[in-house]
Amino acid sequence: MTRISQRSVAFFCMPESGHFNRLQSLISGLTRRGIAAHVFTHRKFEPQVARAGGIFFDLFAKYPLEQADDTSFPVPCRFVSFAGRYAKQICRDVEKTRPSMVIHDTFTVIGRVVATLLGIPRVNICDGHNVDPTRFLALLKEDPRVKLSAKCLRAVEELRESYGMPDASPFSYVSSISPHLNIYCEPPEFLEECDRKAFEPIAFYGSLPFPDEMQSNNQGNRMYFGADSADTLKVYVSFGTVIWRSYATSALRALTTLAETFNHMENVQAIISLGATKISNEALAALVGPNVSVQSYVDQLRMLQEVDVFFTHQGMNSTHEAIFHRVPMVSYPFFWDQPALAEKCQQFGLAIPLTDSLRGEFSGDDVRATLTRLAAERESIRAALARAHEWEIAVIENRATVLKRIENLIQ
Repeated sequence: MTRISQRSVAFFCMPESGHFNRLQSLISGLTRRGIAAHVFTHRKFEPQVARAGGIFFDLFAKYPLEQADDTSFPVPCRFVSFAGRYAKQICRDVEKTRPSMVIHDTFTVIGRVVATLLGIPRVNICDGHNVDPTRFLALLKEDPRVKLSAKCLRAVEELRESYGMPDASPFSYVSSISPHLNIYCEPPEFLEECDRKAFEPIAFYGSLPFPDEMQSNNQGNRMYFGADSADTLKVYVSFGTVIWRSYATSALRALTTLAETFNHMENVQAIISLGATKISNEALAALVGPNVSVQSYVDQLRMLQEVDVFFTHQGMNSTHEAIFHRVPMVSYPFFWDQPALAEKCQQFGLAIPLTDSLRGEFSGDDVRATLTRLAAERESIRAALARAHEWEIAVIENRATVLKRIENLIQ
């Protein structure tokens, strides 16, 4: 297939909210520069695609993910199965948009395959904090949670033999680094020089929306906590969306201890977000109380404008949104890149750990001690957050340079 030179890009993203959120500012950045962005993703993201100026294509209505694979675990292994099953059909659909480039997040293996088949360059959006493919592939090969379907294994063979991916594996969702350009979704301060080789050629873009998009989100009123009270500690708790697939028991245990503690404290008001996960009525009743309310899902950018402290799993989006809004964090990571990002935030003085062990149990006394430490270190944390906030602003201000690099690849 021959390359057609024009200012048109095909974006790909699997149905993962956090991953799509990191693509939005890149979609809007390119459309602002007059480049057509054809976005192949899940229909739940259609409104966000429209707001970013992209052209939406429902990738999964025609090509159901569950028919490609509905049993492999971890779930992203199914994204490999998806690429192996539907590559030729999807490539024909994409070719009609006449793209000169493919942009995809690392998990979206189909993006790599389509770019290879069309003979056009691709830009990879790195997923997670310092997810070095060599290190994470080794971890996945030893992960006891792994369960691979026959469909996944067949797809791997197809990708190796028919689609120019000799390195294909059930874990290709961590190893699809681009030889053309890799966009890193944090400020450069979060990735040591010695760790950058794995992602070269690399450009730092951050994960936040453009400032004018974030400002449009601020309506100037308190949406979640009502009238402000200087005497009340406003606490936000969220462990994101993905951890519930593997660690629901640990998450509920942690949330229950936090809720019980907050409900017995004075001058504390807490909101727990479940990341759109459904829990039993019994589990929900154990969380709700005089000082604690529970919501299925919140507008996190709005929430962070109102809170004093954020108890977080330390996911990438959540972390950098908190930094932008200068909100102190209490770290309770679960898996993947979260422990390393939690440690980095603690080194920078932006966060305090809730426990010393991964997914470790903790008591009400531990929660109170953490809040006491937070109060004692308030000034140093504020200073650290102010410094890190400037890193976020700087990486956003440098986006024009990154977008120009992408344009040069298109041309």
